[in-house]
Amino acid sequence: MQALTFERETWRQQAACAQLGVPTAVFFSDDFGDIIQAKRICADCPVLESCLEGAINRREPWGVWGGQLFRNGHILTNKRRRGRPSKVPRPEDQLPVVPIPARLQQELLSA
Repeated sequence: MQALTFERETWRQQAACAQLGVPTAVFFSDDFGDIIQAKRICADCPVLESCLEGAINRREPWGVWGGQLFRNGHILTNKRRRGRPSKVPRPEDQLPVVPIPARLQQELLSA
């Protein structure tokens, strides 16, 4: 069982977040700037699909996984800053869009 888990998790060593030495807290922060930074790191990650697939399968309760923001085991399509929303959206309030790979889109639809 342990060998099987190790085989499944080998992608973590190749992850951009591991290679760059980014503090884990960035991926689990409620701070809008941290979420933007995490999503940008994920956007160029060579193992984005494996990371996202694992998060979907584990129903991750929160954090940025595979370029997507999770809350309560679901992917959030958007997030806004705290407080009253601006009448005119500011460009800096837009989260980077990291597309979900087609294979995983089908998996999400069938779940």
